[in-house]
Amino acid sequence: MDMEERHLWPVLVADWIDRILSLWHTHRTPVIAGVLTALLLLRAYLRRTTKFKDPNSSSNPSSPLPLKDDEKPPWSSQVPEKLETVSSRERRVSLQHSAGPKLVTGRRPLKERKNENTKQGGGQLRVQPLVFYCSLSGKTAQLAQNVVSKLNASLPPDGSVLPSELHDISYIDLDDFFISGPKVRPSAGGVRYFYCLLIPSYNIDTIMTNFLSHLDETHNDFRIDTAPLSSLLGYSVFGTGDKEGWPSEVEGFCSQAIEVDRWMAKLTGRKRAYPLGLGDVKGNLQKSLDEWTVGIQYTLYDLSITGTLGEGVPGSGADLESADEEEADFPDSGRQKRQKTEQVADLEDVRGPINGPLPIDFTTTTSYLSSAPTLREMVPKTSPTYAALTKQGYTIIGSHSGVKICRWTKSALRGRGSCYKNSFYGIKSHLCMETTPSLSCSNKCVFCWRHGTNPVSTTWRWQVDDPQMIFDGAKKGHYQKIKMLKGVPGVRAERFEEAMRIKHCALSLVGEPIFYPRINEFVGLLHDEGISSFLVCNAQHPDQLASLQRVTQLYVSIDASNRDSLRRIDRPLHRDFWERFQKCLDIIREKRFVQRTVFRLTLVKGFNIEEEVEGYADLVQKGLPCFVEVKGVTYCGTSSSAGAGLTMQNVPFYEEVVAFVEALNAALARRGLEYGIAAEHAHSCCALLASDRFFIDGRWNTIIDYSRFFELLERGEDFSPEDYCLPTPEWALWGKGGFDPADQRVDRKGRPKVAEVVGYPGHAAQTIAQPA
Repeated sequence: MDMEERHLWPVLVADWIDRILSLWHTHRTPVIAGVLTALLLLRAYLRRTTKFKDPNSSSNPSSPLPLKDDEKPPWSSQVPEKLETVSSRERRVSLQHSAGPKLVTGRRPLKERKNENTKQGGGQLRVQPLVFYCSLSGKTAQLAQNVVSKLNASLPPDGSVLPSELHDISYIDLDDFFISGPKVRPSAGGVRYFYCLLIPSYNIDTIMTNFLSHLDETHNDFRIDTAPLSSLLGYSVFGTGDKEGWPSEVEGFCSQAIEVDRWMAKLTGRKRAYPLGLGDVKGNLQKSLDEWTVGIQYTLYDLSITGTLGEGVPGSGADLESADEEEADFPDSGRQKRQKTEQVADLEDVRGPINGPLPIDFTTTTSYLSSAPTLREMVPKTSPTYAALTKQGYTIIGSHSGVKICRWTKSALRGRGSCYKNSFYGIKSHLCMETTPSLSCSNKCVFCWRHGTNPVSTTWRWQVDDPQMIFDGAKKGHYQKIKMLKGVPGVRAERFEEAMRIKHCALSLVGEPIFYPRINEFVGLLHDEGISSFLVCNAQHPDQLASLQRVTQLYVSIDASNRDSLRRIDRPLHRDFWERFQKCLDIIREKRFVQRTVFRLTLVKGFNIEEEVEGYADLVQKGLPCFVEVKGVTYCGTSSSAGAGLTMQNVPFYEEVVAFVEALNAALARRGLEYGIAAEHAHSCCALLASDRFFIDGRWNTIIDYSRFFELLERGEDFSPEDYCLPTPEWALWGKGGFDPADQRVDRKGRPKVAEVVGYPGHAAQTIAQPA
């Protein structure tokens, strides 16, 4: 480019600028008007077609995805503030097919919130999610905690959805939640409840079996409305199962979750707020659970706005609601359905032939359970229950029995003292075998160490093992565990040799011994070998208690003095638990002159100590037992206990136990009952009241003469408890501490303690060992 052309460029540029400006000034008015018109049309188009979308989903989502940590929940500031301008008739619902549950993506206009919220007691509607779960191995418990964490991390800022509460089905009282449901509380701001249930499926009898029976009985109870949970805003169920062995729902995949979902549909009036979610424990479990959780988040948001499940949704009261679901989901009656479900294998197929005669059901009149052609094992070797119990130190015998040694056995072998049974009844712990012919129980006591791992049921529905096999297996398992202790430092050789000959059998351990249909035969085998029998029952099986033959000593657990307290502490499965309890006390009264009877009171601070002395005295007056044991609860320090509401704060000090025993003794005296405080074992936090029948020749006779007992038993003649008793040793009497002088007390580090005589208010001076 030459010099002349370079000088022409500025002139040309200036000329073009002048032309452009001239054109703009000439046509600017129509151009501006056209652009504004286009923007207005675009804005109107977008307003008519805008849909609320999951922030985590793509432009064309096929299923809901889990919220990421750096993304906000659907009710965050990402939600357009002017959704209230959208007409309810323009509400859109995304029903695109996906591998996961369907996702409702439409939203009701916010202006409806005021109308719906004012329906509940005049206050703003607030949704309270309750998350229920059942877990044996802990996996479902962890999943439930994760769900609660995600729901609580995405609460709307206006407080319309409250933080979720977590409940273990094993620990709650089902009547509190699944009879009529929590009520609307206007005083609390119009709180309404939403149920989320995480349900694993087992083919063994667990708390899930009882839960399903509870839902069945609630629906079929003529005294209860067929939809007693209709006050709930809604519910949703997520089930876990194993597709490797049970590929489809027809073959048993997540069968118990499916059944819970169907029963909840009946009990709530078809208020299924979100579709049933199913997850494979060996496959897509986490993905399915995340999708289900996101769906629950959206559902809670919808409920907080509208207070209903939506138009046309079953349970909403809309005109589209019909009985189609009733016919589709429940082709059979409730009890017929329960019978079929009992025959479905969920996680493991454990059916086997019936050993021995078909067991008699002593606890209910349900007929369909006894009609099954085959019975299952109570604790199959492949079950999580078996794994949990063996991990805790149990030896499982056959299909429903177990044996275990306690810490007092180890203590006695080392010469460090026996349990309270040595002070009260003359049983040295290293000569005692703890076993049970039934690992199943019909209570869920808050202080039970094994709660959540052993089976629970109200009826015997399993195969019955031979008593001889159980007896041989119990002895073998006990001796094997004793042999394992021969290398423990401090074990005395002479006591180790003595321990290889069982003298006593405590039929307590875990479960309910009299639940075993052939318990009398088992006790007979014990007596044939000169082994005494201490049998403990929970006063829930009066028919079996009445048919029980003579044992060396018969215990009944008396954990509360009134109906409400017993329901709160023992958490019985039977609905007529109090009537059963009272009937058992009548039976104990009848047996008091045939065999030694004992009321065992386990004191739990905050549950059954305060202001219940008079009630306990009334129960003693009704049953008139030979002895009354009062023992402070032992806290095992497990998460299960904490989940039941039990902590170290619930463990009474021995001074509190002493005060209770003295108050109970005074209450019995006021009623004219002849009882006295006979013995104690301070180290076990336990004391013994005895009937004056055992105050002979001016001294207490609580020790059992075992040789005399077997001699009288062999004669086959009638005899009474007074015929086989011996004087209580001086060191075991009330006020003496109850520690056997033949043993040596040690501190936690195994160092010997020096005895020192001390005293405290309300109790006589006693010998207490102090560190040397």
